[in-house]
Amino acid sequence: MHEAMFWHKKDNGLVFCELCPKGCSIKDGHRGFCRVRENRGDVLYTLNYGKVSSYALDPMEKKPLYHFYPGNLILSLGTVGCNLRCGFCQNWQIAHGDPNTLKLLPKEAVDLALEQRDKGLPCVGIAYTYSEPFMWYEYVYDTARLAREAGLQNVLVTNGYAKEEPLKKLLPYIDAMNIDVKGFTDKYYKENCVGRLAPVIRTVEIAQRQCHVEITTLLVPGLNDSPEEIRELVDWVAGMNPDIPVHFSRYFPNYKFDLPPTPVETMHRAYEMAREKLNYVFLGNLGDPSTQNTYCPRCGKLIIKRGGYQTEVVGLAGQACRECGQAIKIKG
Repeated sequence: MHEAMFWHKKDNGLVFCELCPKGCSIKDGHRGFCRVRENRGDVLYTLNYGKVSSYALDPMEKKPLYHFYPGNLILSLGTVGCNLRCGFCQNWQIAHGDPNTLKLLPKEAVDLALEQRDKGLPCVGIAYTYSEPFMWYEYVYDTARLAREAGLQNVLVTNGYAKEEPLKKLLPYIDAMNIDVKGFTDKYYKENCVGRLAPVIRTVEIAQRQCHVEITTLLVPGLNDSPEEIRELVDWVAGMNPDIPVHFSRYFPNYKFDLPPTPVETMHRAYEMAREKLNYVFLGNLGDPSTQNTYCPRCGKLIIKRGGYQTEVVGLAGQACRECGQAIKIKG
């Protein structure tokens, strides 16, 4: 048990959590929406500090991050708890269940990542992923600072549902984020995720100014895959920076959703629409290697070839296209 950050005590004996937009007011002996922050004696504690439910040495492309240290590995850690309730959740067993966990303190996590390097593996850092890392805030904050001191990269794979103050306090230690933008209407968030769109938009807009950001949107048939909604999403990203990589992922039935998989035609339509205004667009869960590759936005030459999680950099000269000299936004 570890005292939480970002909360205050109310006069009526409740504690008010200020970590995420849920803004839970929590009675003594009760937990917030995320299930991992609890009021004990008018003090808010985080219950998952150092508790790891899942860990692996993953390809960076699995996060997915396609323009951040391509072809490298990253130690990936997850815990329990989430502040959204997406009906299509991919990791619901750990986000909303009660899995077994092991204890891994911040220094131990950093040492484990460094051990992979000592073995000769191309491990560049630590990814906080699988479950929602903002619900693991205190652990991520402590670990990320130690990792930065050790020369490791820090990655968040997140739903972006956080308040501005905690986000800004953590960002100096974060090198890259993949942010799930679940859909591009408030209605979709309310009905399918028990959340709101605006805080996620704010997170993306703040984060992309300070670290490498890629966006993932799971296209769910009939709910968030209309041409109008995809166009609004694309226009928003293009208005920030057309170099931000966008991943459209194909939905398959999971958790509480039993809709049929997203039609392949819908995926390709989103891909073509996005490529009109964005320089780097990818399709996931589709099995089409051509939509996983990076191409030069000027001359169209192949820059990075991908097949599954196999990655080959074929068209870069430094940070530019080998064919035409166009700058290519890739870190690492």
